[in-house]
Amino acid sequence: MSDSTAIRPFTFEFSDADLDDLRARVRATRFPEKETVDDQSQGTQLATLRALAAYWGTEYDWRRIEAKLKSYPHFVTEIDGLDIHFIHVRSRHANALPVIVTHGWPGSVVEQIKIIDPLTDPTAHGGHASDAFDVVIPSMPGYGFSGKPTAKGWGPERIARAWGELMKRLGYTKYVAQGGDWGAVVTDAMGVQEPEGLVGIHTNMPKVIPPAIELAIIAGNPLPDGTVLADDEQKRAVEQLDFVYRHVYYAYMMASRPQSLAAHADSPVGLAAFLLDHDAKSLALISRAFDGVREGLSRDDVLDNVTLFWLTNTAVSAARLYAENTTPFFGVRGVKLPTAVSVFPDELYQAPRSWTEEAYPNLIHYNQLPEGGHFAAWEQPELFVGELRTGFRSLR
Repeated sequence: MSDSTAIRPFTFEFSDADLDDLRARVRATRFPEKETVDDQSQGTQLATLRALAAYWGTEYDWRRIEAKLKSYPHFVTEIDGLDIHFIHVRSRHANALPVIVTHGWPGSVVEQIKIIDPLTDPTAHGGHASDAFDVVIPSMPGYGFSGKPTAKGWGPERIARAWGELMKRLGYTKYVAQGGDWGAVVTDAMGVQEPEGLVGIHTNMPKVIPPAIELAIIAGNPLPDGTVLADDEQKRAVEQLDFVYRHVYYAYMMASRPQSLAAHADSPVGLAAFLLDHDAKSLALISRAFDGVREGLSRDDVLDNVTLFWLTNTAVSAARLYAENTTPFFGVRGVKLPTAVSVFPDELYQAPRSWTEEAYPNLIHYNQLPEGGHFAAWEQPELFVGELRTGFRSLR
């Protein structure tokens, strides 16, 4: 392997001065006035931001999650001219199944940190040795510790090709892939590309919407003539996607004007306000966390991720992924590989079984979970790990 393609150990360090500067900026935040409504329809509410800043600027301890991150092996390798960072943990169990797990926006490797130990060491976490995985968790280009593209072209399909190359360099001749949010887009792209060694995928944000229906929803038009929604699940999915596309203005902003988000590189609380407002149910969950209610995500969970965005100055570079995308988010991609699908009740939409079976003709697992939302691995790690164990069992 040449020097440019070698896999190199990776370390990171943020100084006390970096953290002191962050706290000072948080404490110096100039807040806006209170929203003029009594709900979250205008975005992240002032009370949530004040509670977040009060904790972030005084009690929050970055060194805790930093130590957790450092307890795992980190590496970097140059792929297609860009340094790609990844965590790589090999299981001590024989015949572990390698899996590459991809985060989304506004995520990072922090989003998957809770699933590493249960996947790699199942006998210590309620599983069997036969459930073991080797785990690879890359930082997407422009996110976390990966390089920031300096030219256009790093869309989901190119990232998918890079992931195939990464697994090849790691010596894996048989592996599976998993993703949610953008990670689901990348994982579906891998499923279409079928890189050597990939034997199946798992997604918790499946791409099952008939393209004509999704395009009509995006445009705000009636469904195409002759469209028949066969059951209540399909009707609910259409209603949910209609709501999503009418409330994802952050995505339109990042897709069209990412560089205008420069204030997020200067104000940590401004950055947090934007990152928290991904979707209505996630924002409500996070807001409750800062009200003292623990439901899957804690205050520390949320700030671990936001702080990594801040310390790596990746708000704008991560946003550019939206500008690189050329296809709708939820439409059928044409994956033929074996596919496992997990449907969480608070996801952006619940994929109907009927459409899922059509979208993934080699569907090997479909399950509707009792709880959990968009950030499933982060919010409900036990359920999520169970889904990967079950969903991939037939591919071992």
